[in-house]
Amino acid sequence: MLVHRFRTLVNLAASIAVVCAFAWPSLTKLPFGPGAAYAETKKKPVKKEPAKKSTELPARTVFTPEEQAAAVIPGIPDARVWGDGEADIQRMLPTATGPWLALSGGGADGAFGAGVLAGWTRSGKRPEFAAVTGASIGALIGPYAFLGSSQDEELRKNFTDITAADVFEDKPTPESLFDTWPLKRLIEKRVTRDMLTAIAAEHRKGRRFLVVTTNLDAGRRVVWNMGAIAERGDDKALKLFREILQASSSIPGFFQPVAIEVEANGRKFQEMHLDGTITGPFFVAPEAMFGKNGARLPTNQVYVIVNSKLTSDFSMPDRKVSSILARTITVALTAGQRAELMLVTAGAQRLGVNLNVASIPESFQQVNRSLFDREYMEALFKFGADQAEKGLAFEPAPAGTVERRSDPAQ
Repeated sequence: MLVHRFRTLVNLAASIAVVCAFAWPSLTKLPFGPGAAYAETKKKPVKKEPAKKSTELPARTVFTPEEQAAAVIPGIPDARVWGDGEADIQRMLPTATGPWLALSGGGADGAFGAGVLAGWTRSGKRPEFAAVTGASIGALIGPYAFLGSSQDEELRKNFTDITAADVFEDKPTPESLFDTWPLKRLIEKRVTRDMLTAIAAEHRKGRRFLVVTTNLDAGRRVVWNMGAIAERGDDKALKLFREILQASSSIPGFFQPVAIEVEANGRKFQEMHLDGTITGPFFVAPEAMFGKNGARLPTNQVYVIVNSKLTSDFSMPDRKVSSILARTITVALTAGQRAELMLVTAGAQRLGVNLNVASIPESFQQVNRSLFDREYMEALFKFGADQAEKGLAFEPAPAGTVERRSDPAQ
């Protein structure tokens, strides 16, 4: 019962954010919420794609609930499972031993998680993770975290060299307030065949890189086995890998959903996938595994990097809709992060798993002047790196419940 109450709170927080999306154009200067870093007016001119003759989209191919339940990725039967079922997820768990890492959403605040990884490397204490999971910005950080310390410089560049124009064009589409063809191009540039080859090699060692999306048709979380997809190694696998990363960071209403082709009973159709944080701010395991009858996780150590603060700063909203909605989203999403951590903490205690959480502490007070403020992101990256290098980034329970202590890995 307690698990379900926590999950209800998390879903409520996500629902508030989605409903408030329609007020987004008047809120684009405010730094809040997973994926918020992408919702800013353009900072520099961009080369536009050729104008399309028509903006009208073709009708979707209709499919049934039974076909959805049977749907698979053609040629990669182990590409994914539902993220809310214990039996399904058991097939995807790593066979390698070692700690797990879960990366949350958080938009521009993902600079914190990137910095923590870099500082952890400098400390000489960063482990090789048996599993890395990511949602939203966490999904985009995930490949670099999974491949290890050699990717730290590339990860740093992702939060210091990017602008809003690299992510979206400020014009509506039939499916969204903004056109995210620049994000698609950016992912194509960063996610190369060489990256997939490296991920596939680690997958064969028993390690797992998992990314979460939300299947809008089914209304359920999907967990993607990115190593299994990478192991396929052809153009279709590369295309699918990129599509999943884009889908996981596609904020509903703001960015276009991503259509992913599947097959059921010899019939092909396209599912609609969106931001992974809609079904939870980060992912460790299905809720069923945290209950009293759940199976044990094949690890005794889980690290979670929450790319946000876990308490709301004091802020008096103005008496206008945009200000009130902005404040509401901030509070709701913060509550969602804390609720998920409470759920995972309770489950980890039952399973005998050491859980350690890094989040942006209240002591970080750099002003974020815009949603792609390079000065802010560089400062946050450096802060996260310094904290991790000194062994101060992680604590054994959600912020506010225990005193901060040194990294237990030391």
